[in-house]
Amino acid sequence: MTYSQETAETLALQALGWLAAHEDLLPVFLGSTGASEADLRERAADPVFLAAVLDFLMMDDAWVMAFCDEHSLPYERIMLARAALPGGEQVNWT
Repeated sequence: MTYSQETAETLALQALGWLAAHEDLLPVFLGSTGASEADLRERAADPVFLAAVLDFLMMDDAWVMAFCDEHSLPYERIMLARAALPGGEQVNWT
């Protein structure tokens, strides 16, 4: 399965909502990205910011599993969506 950028953005918005709903995880996200709570609202439509949301989520398998389990998604969907957002292209060194 491949994702369009629009579909990937939708999944990333779901992930952002999931992060915001977890009071223990949201401060970790804000601290690691340097974002503020105001940035969450202002940059929610920015594909680069949404890519950062998925990058953060993929830092811990437990977070990926919890998000995907809650949304009944296969675990690889996060990675596939990330590939469709800016900076997610696979690098070919040859």
